[in-house]
Amino acid sequence: MVRRNRGPSTRSIYLGLACLSLALHLLLAVFCLSVLQTTCVLPTSSSSSIPRTDSRHNESVSHTASSSTASSSDKLPERTQNKEHRRLTANTLHHEADDTLREVTEKAKEPTGAAKTIQKVKGESKLEALFEHPLYNLPGPELQPDDWLLRLKNDEDIKDAESEEEEGEDTIIIDSQWQSASKEEGYDDMDWTSDVETYPPWLRFHLGISRWELYNRKDPNLAQLTHYLATQRILGAVQKTGGTQLKLLISFPNHGQALLKPMKQSRDTETDVNLFYFSDFERHNAEISAFHLDRLLGFNRIPPVVGRLMNVTADIREKTTDHKVSRTFFTSPAGNVCFYGQCEYYCSTEHPVCGRPHLLEVSLAAILPDLSLAPRRSWRSPWRRSYSRTKLAQWEKNPNYCDSVKQTPPYSQGTRLVDLIDMAVLDFLMSNMDRHHYETFEKFGNETFLLHLDNGRAFGRHSQDEPSILAPLQQCCRIRRSTLLRLRLLALPDFRLSDVMRESLAQDPLADAAPLLSEAHLSALDRRLAAVLQVVHTCQEKHTDVIHDDLDRYDQDSLTDRNTKQ
Repeated sequence: MVRRNRGPSTRSIYLGLACLSLALHLLLAVFCLSVLQTTCVLPTSSSSSIPRTDSRHNESVSHTASSSTASSSDKLPERTQNKEHRRLTANTLHHEADDTLREVTEKAKEPTGAAKTIQKVKGESKLEALFEHPLYNLPGPELQPDDWLLRLKNDEDIKDAESEEEEGEDTIIIDSQWQSASKEEGYDDMDWTSDVETYPPWLRFHLGISRWELYNRKDPNLAQLTHYLATQRILGAVQKTGGTQLKLLISFPNHGQALLKPMKQSRDTETDVNLFYFSDFERHNAEISAFHLDRLLGFNRIPPVVGRLMNVTADIREKTTDHKVSRTFFTSPAGNVCFYGQCEYYCSTEHPVCGRPHLLEVSLAAILPDLSLAPRRSWRSPWRRSYSRTKLAQWEKNPNYCDSVKQTPPYSQGTRLVDLIDMAVLDFLMSNMDRHHYETFEKFGNETFLLHLDNGRAFGRHSQDEPSILAPLQQCCRIRRSTLLRLRLLALPDFRLSDVMRESLAQDPLADAAPLLSEAHLSALDRRLAAVLQVVHTCQEKHTDVIHDDLDRYDQDSLTDRNTKQ
């Protein structure tokens, strides 16, 4: 009887305890779920530097330990402000965590490093902001027919010509439809009409050369040209004559050509301090970087150069018809395919060019028009080095050397002297001591720009500068106003030279593997830029005629701000 009365009471107590325990477990689960969700929500503070692209699972997860600690005090308020997140089930959270992990995994596979660091200013890249500045959008002089290096003549022009001699060697005749007469195996059948759009990029590049610049930075053909250099099928490869180190002439099916310089040492290798400047290796990444730097300075005087990863066996060994190249191929003890060609320096089994085991990084530069169409004149630089281990050049011994240069044609008139100083500034920034000659197009006489060719020995040392490269500027104390204003612009934080150079080089195909220039080289650019500006400042303290005003026809206020004004 007693047992029967206690049975239901005990069961009720047990049942109540079980319900209470279940309720406590559910409450604990809800509390833990709320805390877990709160930790997944990014702080809403405006100081966060990580952009949010989605309110749930597309946030970046690259938080530092210090930022996590600092934001922990804000978690409780965020829980009250994000009640909707509490209603998410554990299953939803699990899937979101999987999605985030998948995103992080995919991002980890993407190229990282300095070459992919895009500096922003006011919501846009520094490079874009630089090229939108008025100093990089100056209207040039109106071009006359004689200001173009090459001219096209149609049928009517040919009929009106008085003689074949008057047509000149700088004329390309385009009929209403021209078909390539080349029957060589592998070349494309080219149908060229009077429409420029039917021409390959290399020919449009040639037709765009004017008296004042090698190319127009805004020309859409520039991107097409570099793309074709980086992707076109290789048809042939022969060694280029002349020069001291190995170079190849590459042929493409569309009748275009490019100058190849191979990778001979890693990008981060610094030139041995015991080497003379004329004994240094030529670097493929120096040619690429020189093109980008020349463009950033607003000169546009280096032919477009692009990096490319080539197959030594398929693209060179199997395509070359040059016995000087083909007979020098061998397989190294490491199993890499190598060759060395024939040249004055570093063409031997001790200094080969090797793939890994077949792949080789190279630079490819657009070839200038054939000399039969556009002859060029080579000028010995007045500040040429002695290329001797013991002797000094005259300019190294005479601080007043520029006085005699100013009295010597073509430096005695026109812009040739400041053109040369532009080139000296470029060479100093990239530490190129190997500027013994320069070239100009004969057609334009002395009233034209200088071609900044052969820059393979630049960017050899980043740990030290070579002040003697600036001798033309130091001794003559002359510089273009446009050049000076651009240099001052590149010294500003919003347009810092190292930042825009990093961003520009990131556009090259080889930047996907590693930065074309190390951070040490980029930092050296900023340091050397400051040195150039200091030399100009010193000149202005001593002389009153330092600035060659090439901007007198422009509105000065529209070209400068208070930080770049003289």
